[in-house]
Amino acid sequence: MDFLTAYNLVGPTIGIATFLIIGFFHPVVVKAEYYWGTKCWWIFLTAGIVFVILSITIKDILLSTITSVIAFSCFWSILEIFEQAKRVAKGWFPANPKRVKKK
Repeated sequence: MDFLTAYNLVGPTIGIATFLIIGFFHPVVVKAEYYWGTKCWWIFLTAGIVFVILSITIKDILLSTITSVIAFSCFWSILEIFEQAKRVAKGWFPANPKRVKKK
């Protein structure tokens, strides 16, 4: 952390971490919707709450910020899981043939 602070790299490190976290969550949302549908939204809510609590309790600014980014990426994924279901219904993404469709 001293190296990052000394060379003023905390901001770019947070930016890179945010980019990677968002990039990680996109396929997670796609896979979650494929296997579980929209009923898995509560998993993202629970994870988001846990990461918010972690973010509040962590003293290190870099780790606190990264856990906060993870938390709010989880919250955003709740919206995205429902949007993904709409994209699947439009045929933009494959539907899971093993999952029973609701009428």
